[in-house]
Amino acid sequence: MKILIVGATGTIGKHVTAALQTDHEVIKVGSRSTDIQVDISSTESIENFYRQVGKFDALICTAGDAQFGPLANMKDADFRIGVNSKLMGQVNLVLIGQHYINPKGSFTLTSGVLAEDPIVMGTTVSMVNGAVNGFVKGAAIELENGVRINVVSPEVVEESTSYFPYFPGHVPVTMNRVTQAYIKSVLGGQTGQIYEVR
Repeated sequence: MKILIVGATGTIGKHVTAALQTDHEVIKVGSRSTDIQVDISSTESIENFYRQVGKFDALICTAGDAQFGPLANMKDADFRIGVNSKLMGQVNLVLIGQHYINPKGSFTLTSGVLAEDPIVMGTTVSMVNGAVNGFVKGAAIELENGVRINVVSPEVVEESTSYFPYFPGHVPVTMNRVTQAYIKSVLGGQTGQIYEVR
């Protein structure tokens, strides 16, 4: 399979890339230091990216920014960081990518635990993650040609130690368990699923 991994050098993406590149043609995609660069907050950049790669079988996105901070200090611009990147960036990868993906291909997006288990200073992330989950469920019943779409929703991961103070009482999950959820999405047959890794 020809698999595009957006965020391939990130905390999660590097593990997913390592797990899939032995048996598949993996194209590493990111904002820098990858096979192909893309800015997911720009539809023009996404269009150029898909024109470069052409037809493909699966896309995984583990990229996307969102702003943490106290709600009392939040402004519209703080929310729009997550809306433009983690939400619409992933949505646009699907909206544009559906015209390039092979029949019976798949999209796998990323949300996170804060969609249903919020933390202090994580309101923007909770909002964005919930919206990504909702998009996947809606898109799953409309994508054509047997194309599937799922989302992986991990708990805070074991390698993101800098985030641990923000997640009191949360038990970090192993990178192996998170990676397996992406593999299940790409190589399995389900669609419209939220794979919670807790």
